[in-house]
Amino acid sequence: MATHFDLLAIGAGSGGLSVVERAAAHGARCAVVEPHELGGTCVNRGCVPKKILWYGASLAHSLREAGDYGFSLSTGKFDWQRLKTVRDAYIGDIRGWYGDSLTDTGIERIEGSARITGPKTVAVGDKSYSAEHIVIATGSSPYVPEIPGAELGVNSDGFFELDQCPQRVALIGGGYIAVEIAGMLRAYGAEVTLMLRGSKILRNFDNMLREVLLEEMLDNGINILSSVQVQQVRETPAGEKTLSCNTGLELGGFDMLLWAIGRTPNTTGLGLDRVGVKMRDDGHILTDDYQNTNIPGIYAIGDVTGRFPLTPVAVAAGRRLADRLFGGMPDRHLPYHNIPTVVFSHPPLGSVGLTEAEARVRHGRAVKVYQSRFSPMYAVPLEHGQKSAMKLVTVGADERIVGCHVIGPGADEMLQGFAVALRMGATKADFDDTVAIHPTSAEELVTMR
Repeated sequence: MATHFDLLAIGAGSGGLSVVERAAAHGARCAVVEPHELGGTCVNRGCVPKKILWYGASLAHSLREAGDYGFSLSTGKFDWQRLKTVRDAYIGDIRGWYGDSLTDTGIERIEGSARITGPKTVAVGDKSYSAEHIVIATGSSPYVPEIPGAELGVNSDGFFELDQCPQRVALIGGGYIAVEIAGMLRAYGAEVTLMLRGSKILRNFDNMLREVLLEEMLDNGINILSSVQVQQVRETPAGEKTLSCNTGLELGGFDMLLWAIGRTPNTTGLGLDRVGVKMRDDGHILTDDYQNTNIPGIYAIGDVTGRFPLTPVAVAAGRRLADRLFGGMPDRHLPYHNIPTVVFSHPPLGSVGLTEAEARVRHGRAVKVYQSRFSPMYAVPLEHGQKSAMKLVTVGADERIVGCHVIGPGADEMLQGFAVALRMGATKADFDDTVAIHPTSAEELVTMR
């Protein structure tokens, strides 16, 4: 096994794998260090297993709606374990593909936990390695509060380990992980109480998206409590959880408590203080626009930087860093704006660019907003169909579109193309001049008045 590399990545998640694969394609000698499974959070405890469960939950909605379309059928009993088996096999295939890819491209895989011992040296166990460039891509982990009984709950990692669907769930949090899991569990038949520590769900998203999703979640039977702080968790001999809250409220009878209140960067034990890498007070690594830390030759990408904790962002940042270091592209970097994101709620929502509130703070009275709320055609026969809503945020006399926000069936798939349009500087006139695809929900974005 080699001990010196052109580039060594710490972490074999989306960011770490992307940077070594692109660097190797440029001819660099690379290695990646990882103590756990290949693929990181996204493949093993995030995007991939979540999306499989989301598809199943969406199918549960469709089965219940089939009667309104004239079908007479009995859905029968849902087999959570069967879906989990299929899902886990798929994840295993992805891990295997990553392992084969590393071998085929000559990238060294080092198993273990890494410690940076110098500007160009890394220790893994009792072995030492050196590299001209070290990339920290260790990701983040779910946060659990330090309150009595917190260990009686599970976090999002534990959610994906479940062997059966819980019946009565208390879910703490209001971010995208919380609303996604709440929607999935409700679709599978669980009673769900979503407890917000603040007053809003998805606080960083456009107000229109929050309002519509809140209405849909309530219509789906999710109980939502706002401004509630859980202070203690107790468990009965039967295994049921009781929550004591700051308002004096006590809620009990839950067979599962799930924490979804944020994530913390995986920087502990890396030796960053030893080499002087600067971090924020919350542990995220400080980087410039080119992923450089304050120490030459040491870089950070992905969740560990605290900027847009999304898999495609880590991938894009890693590939651009490799292009800059080894591909002869000295200005190559990821601009952290106009980054599209989707929340796989029920219904799904997508967002790219500025929210209306952000645009008004930045551009004042130059902002003009177009928006629409409607029932998509799929919902016409349904007694309780999901709603759709769309918003375009424009700026200036030419009405350049700086924000696009969509919620409703199909929002997750339609946003990608509109994100390209925003990145290219499209105006409202460009959207208006585009021939609509009819009948679709997406056509509303090019016919909105």
